[in-house]
Amino acid sequence: MARDPDHATPGRRPEETATSEAAGEEPSPREAVGRALDRRSPGAAARLRTDPETVERDLMKLVLTVVELVRQLMERQALRRVDQGDLTEEQEERIGMTLMLLEDRMTELREQYGLEVEDLNLDLGPLGPLLPREGE
Repeated sequence: MARDPDHATPGRRPEETATSEAAGEEPSPREAVGRALDRRSPGAAARLRTDPETVERDLMKLVLTVVELVRQLMERQALRRVDQGDLTEEQEERIGMTLMLLEDRMTELREQYGLEVEDLNLDLGPLGPLLPREGE
């Protein structure tokens, strides 16, 4: 029985794993999850494998997505407070400058890692996109 090395039991060679399964041994939790993912959706298992070449970019994409979400929430809150008149002119200026600097830095990091704004907007399936699109 040929096995994918990604589904081998840690510390065992793939052929040893196949032999142990034929002997009736329980598969390891890692093997069971891998098989369940393969049955559920062949694409799901592929999405979970990390490519050493892109792991840094993928991690940065995740971090920038979270930072962009927080930045947008802060921006909305600042606009609400400005509209309500809760801030002094100096506070408004400082918040505006901080948000502009953060947006500039986000742009630099996206460019450095070859990411577009759309790349940071995760699709949440039936819930829709994580971040509002331009103009929303």
